[in-house]
Amino acid sequence: MAKKLGQLEVIDIEKRVLANKEKWHNENLCQVNGAIVRLGIFEGEFHYHKHDLEDELFFVLSGKLFLDIEGKDTVELDPHQGYTVPRGVVHRTRAKKKTVVLMVEQDTVKPKGDL
Repeated sequence: MAKKLGQLEVIDIEKRVLANKEKWHNENLCQVNGAIVRLGIFEGEFHYHKHDLEDELFFVLSGKLFLDIEGKDTVELDPHQGYTVPRGVVHRTRAKKKTVVLMVEQDTVKPKGDL
């Protein structure tokens, strides 16, 4: 049986962030039961989208994340703050400067959305 991604190994977020040269980066770090923990490095804005079957947790490690939620005020998240976007809710992420985020969602999620 093959080892799952990120199990029985140290996940060094700082090293991954420093190695990244892209303004928009998204990678799977590990799988925990039926969920994926992903690292997001954001600068700029993503497109509006939704996930039909999956909720999505955003937890900010550094920077400031703006979550534009259709029909609601923009949510602003500082380091050590999190927010869950329920399945089916149209949203987009924005960051004025480099922002590092952990995301947790089902392993069935399409990172670019179902819209």
